[in-house]
Amino acid sequence: MRQYDPDKTPDPSQWLALDEGDRIELIVQHHERHQVVVPNLRAHAAIHAVVETQIAMGDELPVAATLARLRSEGLDRHDALHAIGSVLAEQLHGVASGTVPSDPNAAYAAALGRLNAKSWRHAR
Repeated sequence: MRQYDPDKTPDPSQWLALDEGDRIELIVQHHERHQVVVPNLRAHAAIHAVVETQIAMGDELPVAATLARLRSEGLDRHDALHAIGSVLAEQLHGVASGTVPSDPNAAYAAALGRLNAKSWRHAR
């Protein structure tokens, strides 16, 4: 895999074969090529990479289904990745601040279940 495009689904086997650092670097390069300005590009790319990895894992996690649902609600793929990434970031914040629920995976799945295109558009 030579380039990353958040509007196109990467081949799961190719994506999963990459080292995490390489995944992040591909995402950084995409954002630099398109002159996307974010407060912390590496952190932004890391969240993208985690979400893409969770999608590539298929039905093991509810992320791929959440992406499909958000797209059916009218979000483009890139915006849907950001919406899912925002939920992931909230979960990571909980871990960092010590407010982890007793079952963090269930809490993540529940938060993804509550996420919808309308609430994401409103939050932006």
